[in-house]
Amino acid sequence: MFTGAGTALVTPFHQDGSLDESTLRKLVKRQISSGVDFLVPCGTTGESPTLTHEEHLRVVEITVEEASGKVPVLGGAGGYNTSEVISLARELAALGVDGILSVTPYYNKPTQEGLYQHFKAIASAVSLPIILYSVQGRTGVNIEPATVARLAQIPNIVGIKEASGNIGQMAAILNQVPNDFIVLSGDDAITLPLIALGGRGVISVVSNEIPAQMSEMVRLAQAGQFAEAREIHRRYHPLMEINFVESNPGPVKAAMAEMGLLESAWRLPLVQPQPANLSRIHAVLEALELLDSSQIRSAEATANSLASPTNERARIEQTLIERKKVAYAN
Repeated sequence: MFTGAGTALVTPFHQDGSLDESTLRKLVKRQISSGVDFLVPCGTTGESPTLTHEEHLRVVEITVEEASGKVPVLGGAGGYNTSEVISLARELAALGVDGILSVTPYYNKPTQEGLYQHFKAIASAVSLPIILYSVQGRTGVNIEPATVARLAQIPNIVGIKEASGNIGQMAAILNQVPNDFIVLSGDDAITLPLIALGGRGVISVVSNEIPAQMSEMVRLAQAGQFAEAREIHRRYHPLMEINFVESNPGPVKAAMAEMGLLESAWRLPLVQPQPANLSRIHAVLEALELLDSSQIRSAEATANSLASPTNERARIEQTLIERKKVAYAN
């Protein structure tokens, strides 16, 4: 069910910080029409730490409504309080999600045995399929391969989003889990190597911007057509990388705002990317022809204003950006 290209959905806000429900519906429809295999609301990319409990449920509810059985929905329910995670997972189940994505507890940094007992308790309380989410860079906790192998013996723990960035660890997991256990990449840029090792897809950030292209790349790789998949990867690799020029989801939301897909709005402590990085994002989008002419003119006007003689720092940044544009072109 949760194989192929899944999108870690951004959560759109209005400028006043309120949830933009109409844009969320449009984004979900765009994903489905572009051929993604499943949707993941309220993960890291969805700014779940700054959503209220009611907003978290509402985002998932809207996603389920718009998906309407066309694609599976993997709802985010993770945290450092096991009983609260179980409560949230049950609420998401009642809303009609098809599975739960559960990140490792953070801050309290449990041992491997603590991780095992945490996820075992969730799986015992909720009958839905559960995808583990290991992202040590954000949580300070890694699910080691031996622990993943233990958890894989629990019937409704069906897979892992592996975002360690460690290909050796991913290979070790694949060597220790049953063949039907789903290992998904949590990093767009290493999706192809993981599939080559036996991985089953990706929970993607870049598919917020390019859902059709990312879905096609994964499908080609799953079919063993790696030469064709590499062509897509090489074209869009700069976009995969620029999405992490600052903390995710800052850059991807900035890019989507330039593409006219949502308002440019984040919730503190996340903020808009720095001006130099906004221009780098624009350069990548323009090079990939993801902007129409009006969007290009608007971005150039903003860049020109930054280059005003009254703002020397901005002028220097703009000079550097122009040099980078030449580098991209070459």
